[in-house]
Amino acid sequence: MTSERVQASVNPTLQNSERILFSILIPVFNEQAYLTRIVETVLAAPLPEGLDRELILVDDCSTDRTPEVIQELVAKYPTVVRAFRQSKNQGKGAAIRRAIQEMKGDYAIFQDADLEYNPMEYSLVLAPLLDGRADVVYGSRFASRETRKILQYHHKLGNLALTCLSNFTTGLDLTDMETCYKAFRSDALRSIPLRSNRFGIEPEITAKIAKRGWTVYEVPISYNGRRYSEGKKIGWKDGVSAIRVILKYWFYDDSFYDGDSASESSQRLEYSRNFMKTFVKKITPWLGAKTMEIGAGMGALSRYLPQKERLTLTESDERHLRFLRGSYDGNAVVDVQKLDFTKHETSLSDMDIGTYDSIVCLNRLGELPLNAVAALVAVRQYLKPRGKLIFTATATTRRNRRKRNSDAFHAFSPQELAKLLENAGYTVELIEPFASIQSVFLKRDPNKGCSLFGFKLFDILVSKTQFLDKFLRPVRYVAVASPRNQTK
Repeated sequence: MTSERVQASVNPTLQNSERILFSILIPVFNEQAYLTRIVETVLAAPLPEGLDRELILVDDCSTDRTPEVIQELVAKYPTVVRAFRQSKNQGKGAAIRRAIQEMKGDYAIFQDADLEYNPMEYSLVLAPLLDGRADVVYGSRFASRETRKILQYHHKLGNLALTCLSNFTTGLDLTDMETCYKAFRSDALRSIPLRSNRFGIEPEITAKIAKRGWTVYEVPISYNGRRYSEGKKIGWKDGVSAIRVILKYWFYDDSFYDGDSASESSQRLEYSRNFMKTFVKKITPWLGAKTMEIGAGMGALSRYLPQKERLTLTESDERHLRFLRGSYDGNAVVDVQKLDFTKHETSLSDMDIGTYDSIVCLNRLGELPLNAVAALVAVRQYLKPRGKLIFTATATTRRNRRKRNSDAFHAFSPQELAKLLENAGYTVELIEPFASIQSVFLKRDPNKGCSLFGFKLFDILVSKTQFLDKFLRPVRYVAVASPRNQTK
């Protein structure tokens, strides 16, 4: 492959603001023999129309001529190739984290710095992302295809064993969890905290994708596996480490960055799939054809709400809005709108007033100034006559009673909830405890939620223990109310 051919195939990065940027993330360690060839192959690979590319090279403190080769590549392709060097050798996972920090693209893919994976298949891997079907796409070396290169059996067996264990803990049905080719919407990839420094990055990111409930596709790809004599680095110790990582993130919930409101312990329940499914099942009788969710966050509840005539997801946080818009781009039923009651900002139009059959607000009362009746009045204006407001609220206990009047903590008794709703012009239809089994697993300080093991047990038991809500100390209430004087 000549450099002229490569140069002709490369579009300058983001010269046209309407074009889409594709980030190719390449961790590098001692790849002097392969790096030039892989970079030129990546630059020559055809992309779907409208895409430009950037290459992010992260040198993991190589000890051979790799740094010099990287400098030559940056000098040769300055508009497309950007390079960074780690201060010390940390591993593939650490290099990928650095590449994610530095990338600027709308979509991203991991690319090893060798010739095992074929960049000519980028279009195949990107297709489910670009047409809006997927949040993440895995390129599988083991999915059905017409021809394949015969791999070393024991290496393949190890990959399949790790994939099976990962599938058991995540509930995904992947054929190749350990594949390098993982492509993402970049906003989704940036929102995941990654901790593994070495090859544990693969099972870690898979576990967190599953916990976030993203849509995952898999496409068959070719694979030209290297032998250890050719520089292959992964070994049996990395397999043992992968097992540890799989089990760790089965129990440990670490899918959001510290400081993200969605990662706080008080919000952890939102990312329990069983809890969310149980809640939606409980409120289904009150859900209409047109539903609005207030405080959709990163879409934890949204993905379980029925998509009937219209589902509107609202948020005040711009980062969450970008994520939701990317997730539901092209969906004819779901739309995403800004709604911030505290600042009186909204992208909803006047035509939305009085049009919703149901409004849902789960664990987001703290984001609304609900000690002020005006907030509930503002919510009410979007409901149809006989429409339903459905929400959960933290139950008042002896431990949190002294905090309930603070701006950061909202807890209510049934009587207080009823009075609040009545003062805001609602007729109460239901206030009852929900998922009270959590009280068994709470730590002494309710703000700290459950222990990790306790949370896992709660997630398993929540759908099977609703009959205990009448007997256990309530942790939260589910409330349903309608605009006053408009119910049957």
